[in-house]
Amino acid sequence: MAQPAHTASAWPDEPEPLALDTAPVPEYGSGSLADLLPTIAAGLGVPGFEHRIAELTPADRTCVFLIDGLGWEQIKAHPDEAPYLASLLGSSRGGTGRPITAGFPATTATSLASVGTGRPPGEHGLPGYTVRDPATGELMNQLRWKPWTPPHAWQPHPTVFQLADTVGVHTAQVSSPTFRDTPLTKVALSGGTFHGRLTGEERMDLAAGQLAAGDRSLVYTYYSEVDGSGHRFGVDSDAWRGQLMCVDRLVQRLAEQLPPRSALYVTADHGMIDIPFDERSRIDFDEDWELRAGVALLGGEGRARHVYAVPGAESDVLACWREVLGEQFWVASRDEAIAAGWFGPRIDERVHGRIGDVIAAACDDVVITASVNEPNESAMVGMHGSMTPLEQLVPLLEVRS
Repeated sequence: MAQPAHTASAWPDEPEPLALDTAPVPEYGSGSLADLLPTIAAGLGVPGFEHRIAELTPADRTCVFLIDGLGWEQIKAHPDEAPYLASLLGSSRGGTGRPITAGFPATTATSLASVGTGRPPGEHGLPGYTVRDPATGELMNQLRWKPWTPPHAWQPHPTVFQLADTVGVHTAQVSSPTFRDTPLTKVALSGGTFHGRLTGEERMDLAAGQLAAGDRSLVYTYYSEVDGSGHRFGVDSDAWRGQLMCVDRLVQRLAEQLPPRSALYVTADHGMIDIPFDERSRIDFDEDWELRAGVALLGGEGRARHVYAVPGAESDVLACWREVLGEQFWVASRDEAIAAGWFGPRIDERVHGRIGDVIAAACDDVVITASVNEPNESAMVGMHGSMTPLEQLVPLLEVRS
């Protein structure tokens, strides 16, 4: 007697790839980093800007203090190390007690450009840590600006600081002297006067002084060491907690010096997540023949990859990456990611080819490393880039005088 043929229902269900509509797209237009300075500029009377973050109210003098790597979830999880910051959680986003979103990918170069230009990544054109330059076919590191590329050809839009300065708003950036002349500063944060100070305490004191220097003032200041400790040691380390304690004191120092009619907004460019050092959590592209097949260039970073296919292999690469990684990553084609709004509501023509043929954004606690081509990045403990709450949600803490 013949045996009955197997039917599909007789076999265990195959895991389904993550549906793209489950990815938490940033709140572009109403609650993202790209909306902060336009809202502040509108309140200062700078022409051409709209009040985008509805919960914020204008102030004559405004300081934005951006703490690199200090996400919303990290503050909530560490009230003992950051008592002052934790006390301000209820003030976030105009007293709603809610965070804003960084933008995709949640990485420093992209976020700083979003802050300074008031535009999402699809418009300012820094849509990742490393992206392909369509003019050369090479990967361009947009944080370190290597290989060197004419800055204002790469990002031609004026910054909010420049536009505010032209209408008489006293505008200043207070940061490490290291950043004074970098291409990223030029395209994202220039306008008004740059003041370099080495210590955090000096920056806080000078930022307060610059706020008081004008009847209408816009001041930006920055602290990077929280991010550095997170990358090297993880956000569960004593070193990271020590940096959090330090920056908590700096925020309080600045808040206590605010001149009259001022608002201080404390925010960040992204959060961070620690990734275990095991084969399941760290998928090595350089050692994986399936993922390498048909790929010409691997860009982005571990949790937000831009994948550039050999011409003609785009659909095969998408199918492979979705099959191999689709349970742990949102895997989209360029057109799918653009349609979903990952990079903002519109994409400038010059930016289109910088976005990968395939984009892979991590959902689980996992990264795609490249041990041979990216040894330093692959050795990091703390990572970021994707759309999970740990990476994407950033504070907008507020102090007023």
